[in-house]
Amino acid sequence: MINNKTIFITGGAGFIGSTLIDQLIDDNQIIVYDKLERNSLQSKKYANHKNLSLIEGDILDGEHLKKAMKGADIVIHAAAIAGIDNTVKDPVRTMTVNVIGTYNVLEAAKEVHLEKGLDRFVEFSTSEVFGTHAYKSEESDNMVTGVAGEARWTYAVSKLTGEHFTEAYHKKYGLPTVTVRPFNIYGPGQIGEGAIQIFIRKALRGDDLLIFGDGTQIRAWCYIDDMINGLLACITKPEAVGESFNIGNARDITTIYGLAQTVCRVLDSKSKIVFRSPLSADIDLRIPKVDKMNHLLGIEAQVDLEEGIRRTSEWYKANNILMPDYPEMFKA
Repeated sequence: MINNKTIFITGGAGFIGSTLIDQLIDDNQIIVYDKLERNSLQSKKYANHKNLSLIEGDILDGEHLKKAMKGADIVIHAAAIAGIDNTVKDPVRTMTVNVIGTYNVLEAAKEVHLEKGLDRFVEFSTSEVFGTHAYKSEESDNMVTGVAGEARWTYAVSKLTGEHFTEAYHKKYGLPTVTVRPFNIYGPGQIGEGAIQIFIRKALRGDDLLIFGDGTQIRAWCYIDDMINGLLACITKPEAVGESFNIGNARDITTIYGLAQTVCRVLDSKSKIVFRSPLSADIDLRIPKVDKMNHLLGIEAQVDLEEGIRRTSEWYKANNILMPDYPEMFKA
């Protein structure tokens, strides 16, 4: 479906970007633009593929970005500062990278589009823009943020600003944009933050599973393959242009405590579940409505939670990624 294209991916060394590349690398030229603070590419079988070019760069460097993006047919903007731990440590950096960085990427894409025409510009937002109680949230719902200065909302506002920027460039310059909001994506290749992958690696080692808060927070979990199928549809389907999509699995719903129990049961782990005080404001309920993804893109999530946990654990074992390199707050 996507052939002989030059695909430019900011943050392409991250979890979702590096997994997407696996589907595109054989038939397209892939340019990854990344600071390499996390590098999932190095564990991929295509790491030395002839069609892959890696440019170490910062999206805050607008001129470098413009030079690197020249000639692109498709731009996927996945680079961002994400995770509560990172936002607590440096909220200024979170806002700067996610807002000014997105502006720089859009400016570079605009130049390419005005010069030769872009096939697609895909921007990554977040499900956090729906606030603390997101029950069957659909794309047209109002966005909700909390008090200024709270880490969770610093991140959410920075990503929501990116959505507004992207929509503005679509309207003013005709940039063929699509915004995606991933809902709790997990699977092989994920490192850093992300409750489910930390639970899995800790369970495989027999370490305590830490839950921040009372564990009653409700999430819908989506396996990475289902996310990638949605993303590919956003790139290829004409009807996706100018739209935003929730990408997730509305059926795989459980509390954080239930998730920890499920991980221990599926992996036959003796890990203890330990509760800690909340680190920041939390999301009590996050379940997407994915009718738009189902109907307009023709995509429906296929992998259930237990199967996803098994597949993910096998990948961590096969790649010997069990050591606790997750963020400091999860090590106590």
